[in-house]
Amino acid sequence: MSRRISLIAVALPTVAILAGCTLQRSAPGTAGALASSARADDHMAHMNAADLSMPAMRSSGGQQGIAGLPASTNTAPARLKASPRHAEWVKIAWDAGSADSIMAWVVYPASPNSRAKAPVVIVVHEIFGLSTWVRGVADQAAADGFIAIAPDFLSKVRGGPSSVELPADSARKLIAGVNAADRNRAISAAANYGMMLPSAQQKYAVIGYCWGGQTVFMHAVNGGLKGFSGGVAFYGLPYTTGGTPATATTAAVPASINTDSIAKISKPVMLLTGSDRKSTRLNSSHRSLSRMPSSA
Repeated sequence: MSRRISLIAVALPTVAILAGCTLQRSAPGTAGALASSARADDHMAHMNAADLSMPAMRSSGGQQGIAGLPASTNTAPARLKASPRHAEWVKIAWDAGSADSIMAWVVYPASPNSRAKAPVVIVVHEIFGLSTWVRGVADQAAADGFIAIAPDFLSKVRGGPSSVELPADSARKLIAGVNAADRNRAISAAANYGMMLPSAQQKYAVIGYCWGGQTVFMHAVNGGLKGFSGGVAFYGLPYTTGGTPATATTAAVPASINTDSIAKISKPVMLLTGSDRKSTRLNSSHRSLSRMPSSA
């Protein structure tokens, strides 16, 4: 069985870029604080001091961010409001015939050729839930020619499908209740919904951020549905094996990536990280993943 995992530490200037979740918010007055004219961005804590000190990039789209890239947290509302693409909220059954459903934001590409069929991309949110920013990522995916579907993985644990955006803190508390099986069920449900659309090709890929990046790996390890073509994980790690604590006579054994699960991946998966933070647990695991053989 062959597989491919790419590990790079640069920004990707395409459909899905520049983000991941964090368990801490930047406090005012620190290197991660935003300018006083902008509201706090949950993604800022992934940037190091050198990144934050660089001049801001000029936007070619007014308050809509940089054309050709997904909008930032601050510019996503304006981008969505001005988008020429058709988007809608839909309820998707968790399983065929199920009365329970998952809410999803679907964006369709504006193709000059109405006969052209588009591949499907599932956009998996971070621990902050299905935010306006994530819907902006889906809009950019549609701008790049995909049918983009961003499911709300919290639909069940929040009490049912809803288009109301949860506060980030509430989403973080609820997301612990979403297990691996439900993550895969949600992706499969969204992928089937997309591939069954008359305008869709029968293939799909998955992109995700931090918690969503881990979810991409989970889906790849479990094989996905027929039509699964691969994924892109921004931060996030695959299944890991817990370490062993030290005793009076033996050293502690650190947690490690589960190589048996990685060997099950049969489709291309790309892992992207941001700044090089060599001292962090996350980057240590990323380097371990990059050293694994490219086939198994």
